[in-house]
Amino acid sequence: MKRMPTQGRVFRRGEPGFDAAVLGTTYTVRDPGRRPDILVQANDVYDVIAALGQAQRNAMRVGICSGGHSWAQNHIRDGGMMLDLSRLNSIAIHPAQRKAVIGPGCWAGELNAALAKHQLFFPTAHAFTVGMGGFLLQGGFGWSSRSLGMGCQNVIGIDVVLADGSLVHASETEHPELFWSARGAGPGFFGVVVRFHLQLHRRPRFIGLKTQVFRIQHLERVLEWADSVGPQVSNQVEFQIVMNPKALLINAHGLEVIAPVMADSWQEARAHVDFITRSPVRKLASLHLPLVPMSLDFMMKTGEKTLFLANTRWSADNMWMDDPIAPLLPAIRKIADTQPPHPSHALWLNWNPPASRPDMAFSVESRTYLALYCGLGQGVDESTHANWATDHMRALEPWSRGIQLADENLGRRPARFVSDANMARLDQARAKYDPHGRFHPWMGRLPAAAASGQGAEPVPRKCA
Repeated sequence: MKRMPTQGRVFRRGEPGFDAAVLGTTYTVRDPGRRPDILVQANDVYDVIAALGQAQRNAMRVGICSGGHSWAQNHIRDGGMMLDLSRLNSIAIHPAQRKAVIGPGCWAGELNAALAKHQLFFPTAHAFTVGMGGFLLQGGFGWSSRSLGMGCQNVIGIDVVLADGSLVHASETEHPELFWSARGAGPGFFGVVVRFHLQLHRRPRFIGLKTQVFRIQHLERVLEWADSVGPQVSNQVEFQIVMNPKALLINAHGLEVIAPVMADSWQEARAHVDFITRSPVRKLASLHLPLVPMSLDFMMKTGEKTLFLANTRWSADNMWMDDPIAPLLPAIRKIADTQPPHPSHALWLNWNPPASRPDMAFSVESRTYLALYCGLGQGVDESTHANWATDHMRALEPWSRGIQLADENLGRRPARFVSDANMARLDQARAKYDPHGRFHPWMGRLPAAAASGQGAEPVPRKCA
């Protein structure tokens, strides 16, 4: 994806350039066949307020896009308005307070680069071009989130345009239910966040990567080892395994054991990833690389260029699981045996969350995470592979504890992504802040509320 340097404008269905503008908002090149009636490319907060006023006057539902990385293309709906926030990409850093204020269209890589200049850090998305708006709303599984918390945990305030066009600030003390909802509601959030206020952290002194690569015949042995050792791995390590049809340097179907690590020194980092060096499956590895210092910028760009290729038809699905891996191995072997060609891949992630989180809408996570990403390039038969991710996740549902919204496919397979109590609370908040259902809910589920039928930027009004 590239930044659009042009001034945003309004496109109406049927106008020249309308289809290209709509499809240009999405990372995947799959055309979902859906079209809004109007696309508003907002240039600033004033444009957002005006767009919401128009939607209210014309009883239009609104879909929102910040970066366009939604695999399910949640923001592209039939009818109503699509509101493109990609041009709201400002970054303001306050080093002394370790705080930042960003627009929803800010890319993860842009924020990381800006913070690096001040030796500061935020758990941004892993891929460079992910828009921070959608990333933060759905929870935010970012760099170093195992130690620093979810991206949404590090949001300390939001500026939101509500369904009635008013601009408010929400935090733990101002509009607390709106703030609670924004930290985990994802694409079902009932407002337009135009600014995120972030708590920053000191940047790690060492960032690096440890890698091993195995051929696919060793899948069961490698996963059993990873599953057993995972709970003891330091939370400064993002221990993960990628099932890749073109695994690193062996250019064959294999497993990439990847361990990004962030620490205060190289020595400390080496100790954190020593479990890979000393693993009982090391002798099976086709490739074993030492711990290599590596910039986060390089890792973000490389991952996007090698795994999440542009000009690709993407779909995804996922699940959280607490059970030991052994009962799932036959099903995971089937995933490997039917895997579409590169860049399709599967991710096993060691998560092991903390015992508690702050009170927020985000509320579903477990010991380990499994996600399938189906990426089809030109010439690859869609009919053969289109349901690969969803069909295999459906088969694994007996072991699932729910999903995370970042890799969801709720339109095809509705699944639990917040606790039942939190969903009820979200519905209550939606009824208060969006009583007429102005904003589209999650795909695959209608909340109860939906059934009832030039100058300085504006400053949000305070809670009454």
